[in-house]
Amino acid sequence: MKMSVIYLLAGLIAGGIIGSLCCVGDGTHMSHGWDKVFAKNDNVKNTKVKFHNRYGVSLVGDLYMPKNMDKNKKYPAIAVSGPFGAVKEQSSGLYAQEMANRGFVTLAFDPSFTGESGGAVRNVASPDINTEDFSAAVDYLTTLPYVDENKIGIIGICGWGGMAINAAAMDTRIKATVASTMYDMTRVTANGYFDVDDNADARFALRDSMNKQRTIDYKNGDYARAGGVVDVLPADAPQFVRDYYAYYKTPRGYHKRSLNSNKGWNTTSALSFINMPILQRADEIRSAVLLVHGENAHSRYFSEDAFKKLKGKNKELMIIPGATHVDLYDNMEKIPFDKITEFFEINMQ
Repeated sequence: MKMSVIYLLAGLIAGGIIGSLCCVGDGTHMSHGWDKVFAKNDNVKNTKVKFHNRYGVSLVGDLYMPKNMDKNKKYPAIAVSGPFGAVKEQSSGLYAQEMANRGFVTLAFDPSFTGESGGAVRNVASPDINTEDFSAAVDYLTTLPYVDENKIGIIGICGWGGMAINAAAMDTRIKATVASTMYDMTRVTANGYFDVDDNADARFALRDSMNKQRTIDYKNGDYARAGGVVDVLPADAPQFVRDYYAYYKTPRGYHKRSLNSNKGWNTTSALSFINMPILQRADEIRSAVLLVHGENAHSRYFSEDAFKKLKGKNKELMIIPGATHVDLYDNMEKIPFDKITEFFEINMQ
């Protein structure tokens, strides 16, 4: 698995670990323009909100609601995040807007330390804190008078698909979970793609490199960045790197706050992921789980292996014919929204 370790695991996974209205906490509002990479659906209302997680980090999200909803009624709700190193104005917002168009109250949010969300150190990820971010989104949704707190689900995209499964294993309030084009970030960080570096020597070398960088960072008083998606595609770039480039580095998906579109995560951000496997309790999830992955995705094995761990008759794996990993970021012809809608409707009764 050389080729500069596939561009340091594709820009630390495309910059992801290993390359309207604004509603603030006091209920006040301020106007802002449309800042998403996808087209606005006029049948959906969009409101920016602020809430906090159990660690005291302030999180910022976009709340999407059907335009003609009756706020005297109770609606099912869905929290959405991902891909890893993306922001809510990209893929997660697209999913949230579409599900709101289908009758759900949805919340696309920036994880801790990224995008518009808080956290004193920027551009870092944590398997614990980022799992908690999903539960914090559930916390917030339960406070909305027009949300049925017994009908809350989550969607995790790419690296946040793994976080979503971990959240489902922890948070019994989550009634249904969709993981789309999922990465298990702890597995790929610790083992490399397809587990080719699953050995103690390789992990030691990775730890040693990042700990040396910690020393440098602390002395410098700043954090070196791993780099997002490559600015110039090498001639030998793997197809999935080309796909990341086509999304994050072009008008199709570029956003100024996206780590993947710009300088990526802090180089040392991946350190804690080596020792903390997030799917180890996946077999204990009792709520419904739907895994969606592209037939031609380089990452397909993550969903297939995760599915093997899941137990019970309310677990599903859906493989989309001909789809790549990035197709499930924004390709409306490939993302199975009809299936996702049906899944939530059935399992959040």
